[in-house]
Amino acid sequence: MTQRIRKAIFPAAGFGTRFLPATKAQPKEMLPIVDKPVIQYLVEEAVASGIEEIIIITGRGKRAIEDHFDYSFELEHTLVEKNKQDLLETVRKVSNLAKFVYVRQQMPLGDGHAILCAKDLIGDEPFAVMFGDDIVDNEIPALKQLMNVYEKTGSPVIGLTQVPKDETQNYGVVSTKNSDGRLHELQGLVEKPKPEDAPSNLAIIGKYILTPDALRALENAEASPDGEIRLIDGFREFIKTQKIFGYELEGKRYDTGNKFGLIQATIDFALKRKGLDKQVRQYLRSLDLS
Repeated sequence: MTQRIRKAIFPAAGFGTRFLPATKAQPKEMLPIVDKPVIQYLVEEAVASGIEEIIIITGRGKRAIEDHFDYSFELEHTLVEKNKQDLLETVRKVSNLAKFVYVRQQMPLGDGHAILCAKDLIGDEPFAVMFGDDIVDNEIPALKQLMNVYEKTGSPVIGLTQVPKDETQNYGVVSTKNSDGRLHELQGLVEKPKPEDAPSNLAIIGKYILTPDALRALENAEASPDGEIRLIDGFREFIKTQKIFGYELEGKRYDTGNKFGLIQATIDFALKRKGLDKQVRQYLRSLDLS
């Protein structure tokens, strides 16, 4: 019997430089897709997968994330006075999604270091990690897909997606030992290889299930030459003695960490929104794209 996964870590201390100047004074995780920030989509995915506690690793200038998921007396009081019941329910739903805990990463020392900032809150139980750049639209939430694999294997699981070979230098890429459909037992992990050096076209995306042993391997991993502790270094250490699996996630994936991905997600989610879809379709048809 595998232990149930109750907690998810959200590293959110990065500067979001690819979206400057928009991210100069607001977290990139708070950039909206239609009318919800990116991080809310991910929190909702986690909750739909059975997560009860959300641990968000923050840094300087990230207070807006805490305020977003907090109770807002002034806003709710105003909505009550104006009898805007639908909006009131929407706002209350956000603050009641899960239990939220915030940990400050004082220095930007890598994604692995961000995860280690929460090790005392995790204790000796498996947990999820979700980065704020990858949204997967699917009936079965992407994180739940990884949980299902963990329940069968009892080992760490990494979310994967196929990318064009000429884009491997933008991702961590895995090599495989055994494969069964979408499920792969991993042999190795390479950080941003050149296309000619890439062991496959299976790229790592920002969704993981980690075990206590994997966390200890990360804790013992050597820092990179730039001084950062990266999650992939912990996996390289762990895979020397234990199994790691990768799963090609089902659903349409959006990389909201780049401008086009955010635009694409905004258009597609707007087209799925009742009451907004017709206007968006009419506008798109009106564009002269010749």
